[in-house]
Amino acid sequence: MKKLTFATISLIATLAISASGQVKPGVTESNHAASIGPSATRVGVLGARPKTNSDNVVNASNAQPRAIPDLSLENRIVTTPSSSATAVSFAAVPRAAIAIGLTQVYRVGVGDVLDIQLPDNPGNQSTLFTVLEGGLLDYPLAGDPVSVGGLTTAEVAAHLRERIKVLESPAVVVNVRDYASHSVTITGFVGAPGLKILRREAVPLYVLLSEAMPFSEAARATIIRQGRPPVDVDLAESNALPTLVVPGDVIKVSGMPPAPTEFFFVGGEINSPGQKPYHSGLTLTQAILASGGCSKNAGIRVRLSRQRADRRLVTSEYNLSNIQRGEIPDPALQIGDRLEISAAQ
Repeated sequence: MKKLTFATISLIATLAISASGQVKPGVTESNHAASIGPSATRVGVLGARPKTNSDNVVNASNAQPRAIPDLSLENRIVTTPSSSATAVSFAAVPRAAIAIGLTQVYRVGVGDVLDIQLPDNPGNQSTLFTVLEGGLLDYPLAGDPVSVGGLTTAEVAAHLRERIKVLESPAVVVNVRDYASHSVTITGFVGAPGLKILRREAVPLYVLLSEAMPFSEAARATIIRQGRPPVDVDLAESNALPTLVVPGDVIKVSGMPPAPTEFFFVGGEINSPGQKPYHSGLTLTQAILASGGCSKNAGIRVRLSRQRADRRLVTSEYNLSNIQRGEIPDPALQIGDRLEISAAQ
């Protein structure tokens, strides 16, 4: 195939841009975006770099994550042209490998601005293109829109090389100029709450917290992910901070829960005797479980002592076996109750 001159390529690109409704020579990107609406903006103007969101961008390429069972990444959600969310199975890949891999890769999505360069054929046209709804990229030299949602920049470049027919074996280099498609939300005890943009498929929690600037009284972070139970992370435990955060997560940072002001007391053959926090509705068997359960020397008898209005104690005895078999009700405790687990006879 005869190689075209750059002048011919520039003419083809200009005609293609004009015919597709993109920015024409002499028209600023802001005026064009205003005329066709923000969702239809496709091309940036060379020299008028779009405003970056670097202040809210989190990069974790060198982070060492730790995956935890409650936040498994075996069904990572990525954007594809055919649907807004498609599950990608990693069932055959070790969990640790998945975790590390996701912190070192980025798959483009809707709203990302790509910088597409042809090193062997530089020109004066804009190299900035926005990924449109459905994960489509409208790149003039490629003809019809190219499906790029969920691909890495290297994969996007490979697709474009196959689609560009006006050049013979073109070199194509693709980078993300502005990140927009991967976001998480952080709220609570932080100095910089709100939407945070990620530059990877997953980042460790501590990377995100460094961007959000937690207050000194911040003690816990709750990670909320659709389809999974919330996960509480103690910020004082360093081995929990590498917990992975993925796009779509909501992180709520909170302080220490208020200290309990109401108690019951437990002793005898119990694994964790002493003063225990009381809450409304607490039953005898629940209190035993909250105290570590009965010791190996425990019997089936429990004495419950309760203070009357005249400050005298009234003691009742219960058979744990009868309660467990449902033969008698599991008695509700009151504030200040005293439990004593008897030893086996």
